[in-house]
Amino acid sequence: MDRNIVYPGSIPLDSDLLSANRNAMVAIGYLAQMILGTSTVVDGLACVPTVPASPSVSVGPGSITQLTVLDTLAYGSLPADSVSPLVKMGINLSPTLFTVSPPTTSGQSANFLIQAALQEADTAPVVLPYYNASNPAQPYTGPTNSGAAQNTLRTQRVQLQMKAGAAATTGSQVTPPVDSGWTGLFVVTVSYGQTAITATSITTYPGAPFLNWKLPVLRPGFASGVQAINASGTFTVPAGVTQLEVEVWGAGSGSYASTSSMASGGGSGGGYARKRIVGLNPGQTIAVTVGAGGTAGGATQAPGAGGTSSFGNYVSATGGGPNPLATLASPWLGASAQGLGVGGDLNLPGSTGGNGMSNLGGSGGGAAQGGGTTFVATAYASPGQFPGGGASGAGTGQAGTTAQPGAAGAAGLVMVRW
Repeated sequence: MDRNIVYPGSIPLDSDLLSANRNAMVAIGYLAQMILGTSTVVDGLACVPTVPASPSVSVGPGSITQLTVLDTLAYGSLPADSVSPLVKMGINLSPTLFTVSPPTTSGQSANFLIQAALQEADTAPVVLPYYNASNPAQPYTGPTNSGAAQNTLRTQRVQLQMKAGAAATTGSQVTPPVDSGWTGLFVVTVSYGQTAITATSITTYPGAPFLNWKLPVLRPGFASGVQAINASGTFTVPAGVTQLEVEVWGAGSGSYASTSSMASGGGSGGGYARKRIVGLNPGQTIAVTVGAGGTAGGATQAPGAGGTSSFGNYVSATGGGPNPLATLASPWLGASAQGLGVGGDLNLPGSTGGNGMSNLGGSGGGAAQGGGTTFVATAYASPGQFPGGGASGAGTGQAGTTAQPGAAGAAGLVMVRW
């Protein structure tokens, strides 16, 4: 941080004070950039209904941090600098009220966008006294004794604006687009005849860059959020999140049934992949598939392969499969078609199932990287261990003459951290 130097007996200059202010602003701006980066960040500015309820909403105190330039206009006697980049912060200490007008046609609704931008302005004009060097006994009022007022404060505020969308049949109304240079914060939806805004009328604009976590709630070495997904569906990127760490396990294979004279081999485990995904948008939805465990084999039915687990098109892990050379009549071969990780920063295969031996079924293959472990062979087939373990093979009973059914593989899993 630059610091001005003054000396005893020297005449202080206006630039001494102005440079100190500018140097402090630059230092704070680069500190903010070090912590928050150069993307726009919003903190506070909560949008809530008024109390008592009315057709208005209140946007509370808060700040916006935004990349701009040092000074687009001259700062007192210091020249403008519209080239040097600088992160600046606008701060509102008081709430801002917006009144929403509902549609005038029955059956219609409208969306109103609240957007924000950093606003820098010179204000607080004052007629300043000046020193008359040619006649010290005669004071000047204003520059060159003109009596003109001059701005004495350069403010940095959060400029807020409400933008009305076109009314349309309820459910088909569209939020107006965010203007260039502005940041969307909230959407307020009102319907015909509505006289008061409630909390359900207010939603956060998708991708609004609110700062959702503060230092006291962060713990080194721990993720802020973890979600284990056991069923196919969708994942919604949480507010304020732009990157995820995802782990996927493919499902395990089922095992063949044994015959009265031959034990069956174990099913193979699902694959595993781990990936760091960046460049996401808060509110973005991503399709998630969780592979189903392979079905158990029977006297007339071959076992099924485990299903593939995936997280969108970003990363996936295939399921384990039964041995393609095994048959209902000759099921002793352990599964060799283990699952594989695909598209991850780390991709690992599951393990293969063991061969059936004597009257004992082969062990089931484990899924890679913390999935189901391999099974010890027994007379009876055991289902695969979750997540992604292959089923163990079936034995032929204690007497070695009894056919036993196979078992099902374990389902896959998707784990998301942010």
